[in-house]
Amino acid sequence: MSFQSVLKSGDEFLSEYRPPSTNSRLFNYLSQITCVAVIAGSKLIVNMVYDPQITGLEKLDAALARARRENRGLITIMNHMSVADDPFLWATLPWRYYKDVDDIRWGLGAANLCFSNKVLSTFFTLGKVLKTERFGRGPFQGSLDAAVRLLSPDDTLSLAFQPGQQNQSLKWYSPLWKILRTNQSSALSVEAKKLLGYGLQQDYVQPILRRKTSWVHIFPEGYVAQLEPPHSNSMRYFRWGTSRLILEPTVAPIVVPIFSQGFELIYPESSAEDGMDRFFPQNRGAHIRITVGDPVDDSVIAGFREKWNQLCHKYYDRESPGQMSEELKFGKEARALRANVSSFLRNLVSDLRTSTGLRAEDPRLKTHEFWHAYTHSKGVSSPDVKFIGKNWAIKEYQKNVKDYDEFGNEIS
Repeated sequence: MSFQSVLKSGDEFLSEYRPPSTNSRLFNYLSQITCVAVIAGSKLIVNMVYDPQITGLEKLDAALARARRENRGLITIMNHMSVADDPFLWATLPWRYYKDVDDIRWGLGAANLCFSNKVLSTFFTLGKVLKTERFGRGPFQGSLDAAVRLLSPDDTLSLAFQPGQQNQSLKWYSPLWKILRTNQSSALSVEAKKLLGYGLQQDYVQPILRRKTSWVHIFPEGYVAQLEPPHSNSMRYFRWGTSRLILEPTVAPIVVPIFSQGFELIYPESSAEDGMDRFFPQNRGAHIRITVGDPVDDSVIAGFREKWNQLCHKYYDRESPGQMSEELKFGKEARALRANVSSFLRNLVSDLRTSTGLRAEDPRLKTHEFWHAYTHSKGVSSPDVKFIGKNWAIKEYQKNVKDYDEFGNEIS
């Protein structure tokens, strides 16, 4: 259940992120060239220097095919062990995943790192990465709205929330991509505009050119986490913005968990400040293991979305029903639902982790409360939990970071 304001905000973010002149086959071509070049280099390193193995690839194949067949978005979620996670993860996939730019995943990247200058911004934009602000900006920002929009097929935008409307978002809709373009251009037909519910006051131009539903990959922890034994390969809590991608697309996405191990050996955080060593892969011959899990049962996703639907009808803004109300953003019930969804997703990845033979995680590490106290005390609250390198969730360790108030508004 999405709000029209969220969908439009996502459109606006994508339009600014990819200027109107880039809404073209040429931009998609350049984007695909960039992604394929990076994947080729990553494959060269991973296959020549390391020992990669992926288990459960057929599950990802089937999920992607079903997402396209049922006109739904696809979300993959994975633990975040290293700066090598993306793109080296994609180097373990077959080349068939890169034959079409629409088959290449979208991702979220830290603004202060991936978009700190024009060259990097251009590179990561072409690499289908959305600029995401951390350290206080919160889950209600343009990149998350854009991800919700990407996961909402273009012919289902009319399903945006309306008071008293039946919850249609639990149904699957047949693809209508053929009517979404006039003469194969990016301009939508009148029929499509009516379907989208955006009105006919002005021409509506899609911010991205696509002919398939989109795939969004996220690292819900938000930061790289490398812990010393006995907590090796354990995870932080999953940040609550992740739940927006489950609850808010116009139709329910297909969700696939992934667990990785071994990428932390390629770029250990202990080398983060070791000059040139940071830029050269370490530990030649290390084993890299990727485990793809089963897609989340549709009924579970439907249950979470039904709870969100009930909250939307209970707490919508009577004066501006197309806007997400403050209660739906920051209210106790809405926050609890997002926390439950994120916790559920983390448990899925944690179960995959255990299935690989690793010892069970310390239960403390699953909670927001533990990490809040740990990060704010710089580890003093739990001295037995030690990072390899730095805990990058500590703001002062990172550069180019903006300040925000408790509601995510930038402080000048």
